[in-house]
Amino acid sequence: MGRYAVTGPDVRTRLLDAAQDALAARGIRGTTVQHVAQRAGVSRAWLYRHFPDKSSLLGAAIVRLTEDFIAAAHRALEGVDDFDLRLAAGVAHGRTMYDSPGSLILRLREAEPDEFAACVGAGMQGMVPTLAQFWEPYVAAARERDEIHPDTDIAEAAEWVARVLISLGSVPGETLDPDDQAAVLRHLRHYVLPGLRDGPADD
Repeated sequence: MGRYAVTGPDVRTRLLDAAQDALAARGIRGTTVQHVAQRAGVSRAWLYRHFPDKSSLLGAAIVRLTEDFIAAAHRALEGVDDFDLRLAAGVAHGRTMYDSPGSLILRLREAEPDEFAACVGAGMQGMVPTLAQFWEPYVAAARERDEIHPDTDIAEAAEWVARVLISLGSVPGETLDPDDQAAVLRHLRHYVLPGLRDGPADD
């Protein structure tokens, strides 16, 4: 097989692992197909059997990072039934976005927005739509359990929840420590939950 080994762990997985390592070390602009291929122990020709170009390769790595973070968020909410506790758990997990691998997603999006968009496409660029979709089933469950108003629009409420939790988890303030779980839960119960329990206002 020559100098390149194509046995062992799945080649696509090895390429994505190598791409993720390269992104963390070099960013999008600094990562080359050649570097990823060498790190994965395959030839460039073998890499191109799996990914036609750099954007598709790095896009797949970024999507995998995002999927891993979302899957971890679902696991964080497992066993949490009450909606207010789920929201608080969501804020707590969102704080881990600043740890690996979440920090890499944020760093790439903020430092190289054009390259990030080119890699993952417009559909993955926005954090709000992604998190709104994540929260939709939890909002629906809260409506079914009569924890929020029965006329709540699931999609609208999920987007509002996503926007609120992004703010709570990432924007510093003077009255709330986002790392204080009790304070976050109190804030949610005082301000966010009442808004969801009230009937939607007329236009």
